Amino acid sequence: MSGDNQQPIVVKRVRKGGEEGHGGAWKIAYADFVTAMMAFFLLMWLLGSTTQADLQGIADYFQNPLKVSMAGGPGSGSATSIINRGGEDLARSTGQVVRRSREEARTLPKTQVMPPPAADKAAREQMEREERLRLGEVKAHLEAMIEASPDLRQFKQQLLLDLTSEGLRIQIVDDQNRPMFDIGSDRMKPYTRTIVRAIGQVLNGLENKVSISGHTDAAQYAGGAAGFSNWELSANRANASRRELVAGGIEERKIMRVVGLASTIPLDVTDPFNPINRRITLIVMNKRTEEAVLNEGKDLDVSSEQPVDAEPIVDGARRLPGR
Repeated sequence: MSGDNQQPIVVKRVRKGGEEGHGGAWKIAYADFVTAMMAFFLLMWLLGSTTQADLQGIADYFQNPLKVSMAGGPGSGSATSIINRGGEDLARSTGQVVRRSREEARTLPKTQVMPPPAADKAAREQMEREERLRLGEVKAHLEAMIEASPDLRQFKQQLLLDLTSEGLRIQIVDDQNRPMFDIGSDRMKPYTRTIVRAIGQVLNGLENKVSISGHTDAAQYAGGAAGFSNWELSANRANASRRELVAGGIEERKIMRVVGLASTIPLDVTDPFNPINRRITLIVMNKRTEEAVLNEGKDLDVSSEQPVDAEPIVDGARRLPGR
């Protein structure tokens, strides 16, 4: 064969190896993810270190940007920045603090109580009517419970329930042959403990606050006002009733006031020694009474009060044990 007729030999070499690379797109996606997480945690930190007043101010700004400028002041919530917050350090969470000197405080105008508008007055009256209806239902429920319970039915003559301007009044009164406490003591009789605990279970289902007052008759201790008297006895009995109400299931926070009134408010004004005057009074307070108790002493200007030297009152003590 001649050299002109020969075909060139082509050698094809196939390289075997791994798959082709995916490039760097995943790195960009991962960087975006890390950036988003950093922004998220930064947002969480800012929300956690900002007071409720500042958060409300920010929300108000986006709803009405002109609100801050119209209301005046250095900024929303009286704070110059989120970090400042009006507090001394970042750990403060009590809200904005506006510091004024005593001279500035004296020159500030006193708040004037304006009469409520007619619409607010009508709404309040409607609320009070509805509240009175609810308390009337509680009264009916207690009366039905007393009738249904053999342990309570025998004492229904000693349980007086009525609606007053303060709310629902429940009075547990003494009987000549069946007192609630041991004579001259705050130790409850077993049947009194049963009554008070049963009432506590019912009252715990209400949001209303409860007031407890203890009363005695006019029989005085031998020591009179100089020693242990009906004031201490009535207060101790009221507090003993509070303990039994809590033991019966009522929450401690719902008991708003515990007082001893001795024989100052007799149930039978014609006979101050009548056993019925020895009683425990529970008042399921309506909102008006609750607000009155909360506001006691708030408007008193203590700085203008002058000390008064009171002469001790010595009562003509009867030689009878306090009942």
